[in-house]
Amino acid sequence: MLLSDFGITVPFPIKMFCDNQAALHIMANPVFHKRKKHIEIYCHIVRDAYKEDFIAPSHVQSSLQLADLFAKILPLKSFADLVSKLGLFSMAPNPTCGGLLRLVMQVQH
Repeated sequence: MLLSDFGITVPFPIKMFCDNQAALHIMANPVFHKRKKHIEIYCHIVRDAYKEDFIAPSHVQSSLQLADLFAKILPLKSFADLVSKLGLFSMAPNPTCGGLLRLVMQVQH
């Protein structure tokens, strides 16, 4: 595995959150259907990783899917909610900071 080549240890299984219940079902079910032949190769790769306890997929509601922050255009409220879950914040001066950022800028100059 690439990470271990760099000396990085990762606890297994790796948690994987998916908002698509059909994808989770396809991964867990070894029976293939005609409608999903185009994903057959990828499905084998993911299923093998699941069987080997390399990944631990679980369902998450679409509204809580953090990956959507980077992959979709979201309404402002959804965007703000997901950003807050990442722990990101604005570095712009904010009156609620009590002038701390302004003070830091003055000390640096």
